[in-house]
Amino acid sequence: MENQINKLTILVIEDEKPLLEAVSISLEQSGFKVVKSRIADQALQYLKDVGIVDLIWLDHYLLGDDGIKLTQKLKQEEKFKNIPIFVVSNSEDPEKKKQYLDLGVIKYFTKSDSSLEKIIGEIKEHFKK
Repeated sequence: MENQINKLTILVIEDEKPLLEAVSISLEQSGFKVVKSRIADQALQYLKDVGIVDLIWLDHYLLGDDGIKLTQKLKQEEKFKNIPIFVVSNSEDPEKKKQYLDLGVIKYFTKSDSSLEKIIGEIKEHFKK
């Protein structure tokens, strides 16, 4: 399992710089490679330029498009539509959560109810499947 994780790249899209750094460090300490973005368009351009990542950690509130709009764009492109997405948001709005799940995201976490350790544990479990 650990060797598999060392080969996996996670794109973290989070507008809050301190949280972006904390998430990135925690994922790297868990053995993942991390690519960071604070802006939806920048993340999308990275994917178009560089290619596929193994998973996307996505905040709802972003600079530019929100997470729903970015998810819609990703799901419309053949190259990106199967990338697993974990949404980690401040929003507890059940309708927003439903929108994401309807778009095919794997998990939706509310920041206030989820620790970094719990979310990273869920990511590791996802890759065990």
